[in-house]
Amino acid sequence: MTHLAIAANALRKSYGDKVVLDGIDLAVPEGTVFSLLGPNGAGKTTAVKILSTLITADGGRALVAGHDIAADPQAVRAAIGVTGQFSAVDGLITGEENMLLMADLHHLSRREGRRVAAELLERFDLVEAAKKPASTYSGGMKRRLDIAMTLVGNPRIIFLDEPTTGLDPRSRHNMWQIIRALVSDGVTVFLTTQYLEEADELADRIAVLNDGKIAAEGTAAELKRLIPGGHVQLRFDDPAAYERAAGALHETVRDDQALTLQIPSGGTQGELRSILDWLDAADVHADGLTVHTPDLDDVFFALTGPADVPDQPKETVR
Repeated sequence: MTHLAIAANALRKSYGDKVVLDGIDLAVPEGTVFSLLGPNGAGKTTAVKILSTLITADGGRALVAGHDIAADPQAVRAAIGVTGQFSAVDGLITGEENMLLMADLHHLSRREGRRVAAELLERFDLVEAAKKPASTYSGGMKRRLDIAMTLVGNPRIIFLDEPTTGLDPRSRHNMWQIIRALVSDGVTVFLTTQYLEEADELADRIAVLNDGKIAAEGTAAELKRLIPGGHVQLRFDDPAAYERAAGALHETVRDDQALTLQIPSGGTQGELRSILDWLDAADVHADGLTVHTPDLDDVFFALTGPADVPDQPKETVR
C-alpha cells in the first residue's frame, strides 16, 4: 500500500482579486521526488508556503506527514525541512557555526549538535570550509550548506523551492546527486524548479500549474505523450534517393533544400523498425536518421503558452 507524504485537496489562496491557487489537489507518495512546475507567478512558492505552514490557505485541506496543516501545524513543522529560493545561510558566521545554530534551534544537546553538524559537513563536502565565514562560500557551497542545515532535524519530507537557481551547471549536477541520495534514504522531496531538465532528471511525478490550476500531472514520459509532434527525420545526400523516398512515403514534410523528410512518429521501437524495413525493401539509402519526441519544453509551451515562459531558467507548475 502506497503511503502519502503529502495529500492536499482543493487548496485555494488569493491575494485581493488575484487568485493564486484555485482549488488544487496534490498527492505525493513517500520516498519520491514530486516536482511542481509553472511560469513565474504561477503559485509554486505559495503552494510550498501553505504546505510548510508558513502561510494559511483560504480553503481546502492538506495533510503533511499525516498531520493536518491547519489543525496541527507544529507537528507538520517537526516532520519537514524547507529550503527556499533564497539561502538561509548567515554569511557573518562560519559554516560550522551555521550548523550549530540550527542544532540549537532543534534543541539538540551540545554534544549531539556537534556530532550531527560534523556528520553533515562531511556528507556535503564542507569540512575544509567549515571554519571559514559562509560569506566566502561559492553559490554551490552555500546551497549545500543550506540543505545540510535543513537536514539537522532529520526531516522525512523536504521542500526545495528552486534550489539550483543561479548555480553553474556543475553545481546543479552536484545538487541533483544530493537530492537523489536523499530520496534513496527514504526522504520525500517536494521540488519546485525553473529548469525543465531538472524536473525531467529528478522527478517521479510532475505537475504543471497554470492560472492557479493543475494543467496536467504525471510522469515525465506520460506528460510528453500528451503532446503531438513526434517525428523521424530522414536526411539524404543523393537527390534521386530523396525524390524516390518522398514519392513513396505518405504524410511526410519535405525540405527540398536540406533534402530531408519528416515522418510523423511516436518514436517507438516498432515505428522506427518499420521505417528502416521500408527503406531496406525499397533499396533507398538515407544518409541520416534522427528521432524527435516531444520534451518537457514542448509540454510546458502547450500547457502554459509561450508568452508566459521565461528564458531559461524556466518554471513549471502543478
